[in-house]
Amino acid sequence: MTSTDDAPHAGPASSEALTLSQLAEMAGVSVATVSKVVNGRSEVGSDTRALVERLIREHGFRRQRRRVKPAGLIELVFHELAGDYPIEIVKGVKSVAGQHGLSVVVSELGGRHVPGQQWIQDVLSRRPAGVITVFSGPTEEQRVLLATREVPLVVLDPAGDPGRGVPSVGATNWSGGLEATRHLLELGHRRIAMITGPDFALSSRARLDGYRAALDAAGVPIDPDLIRVGAFQMDDGVVHTHRLMELAQPPTAIFAANDGQAIGIYHAAHQLGLRIPDDLSVVGFDDMPPWRWAIPPLTTVRQPLTEMAATAALMLINLAEGEPLLQRRVELGTELMVRGSTAPRRG
Repeated sequence: MTSTDDAPHAGPASSEALTLSQLAEMAGVSVATVSKVVNGRSEVGSDTRALVERLIREHGFRRQRRRVKPAGLIELVFHELAGDYPIEIVKGVKSVAGQHGLSVVVSELGGRHVPGQQWIQDVLSRRPAGVITVFSGPTEEQRVLLATREVPLVVLDPAGDPGRGVPSVGATNWSGGLEATRHLLELGHRRIAMITGPDFALSSRARLDGYRAALDAAGVPIDPDLIRVGAFQMDDGVVHTHRLMELAQPPTAIFAANDGQAIGIYHAAHQLGLRIPDDLSVVGFDDMPPWRWAIPPLTTVRQPLTEMAATAALMLINLAEGEPLLQRRVELGTELMVRGSTAPRRG
């Protein structure tokens, strides 16, 4: 476990945070108006709301320390509920929540990575012990509303910048990309392709940077034709493998940014009459349990999703109980799991 939090925490120290009356005086409005902004009420003019929210961001809002109630809830928010990825995360959060007498409410954003306005209203009405967003994150305005209502937030596997001072949990994606590519290089492969995730995703960019670093360290030129941008979908593996194998010099190995893409590569290889790993070596990323039973079993980078989720839940509970966090940026280590989908380059 490593910390990557070199940025200062958001907001001033709690001793400098302002009360409702102090915020009202600075904004030149009534305490009732500030209270409406703090509580997410809609009947406040946009200019006044923006002014109060700016003052809260700059000065903080004085709140009471409180402990999580046994009947409390953890709000677990996914950008979408699909595949095995959310299952591993739910298991990790529930294991910690149960130990603290908390229930878990699971919701999804319909594929969006930024919640809509209805989401924040629903959350504020439920008053959960805290919110964990997965591969997504609230807007700055929504983060202010959560903070002023004393609802702590932790971002798990952040898609983008989680926000200044917002606690987050991720994996060592750069190291994972480096290790996956180095493994293929050690097997003698030089035409190594990569199918990435979306450009906006921090994890995708880090895995791609690790891939590039491994090639550079080995003195292997980076061929832009071998880098294909995907969306963490199984179809990426199918479509891009067909296109890669049409190149004048096709790859002998493909590193996929997640296991779903890797299984898409398996499917395309079957369509093309290619044998894995004899004709094409494949490495995935995540180590989802079902793909260990693929034929051949998938070599992949293990991302400890369950442990990441448990860590995020513990951080959230500490925040809800008023305890300071030792680390606000946490990364858990990845590990290359070598199985049957990679082999030395032939010829």
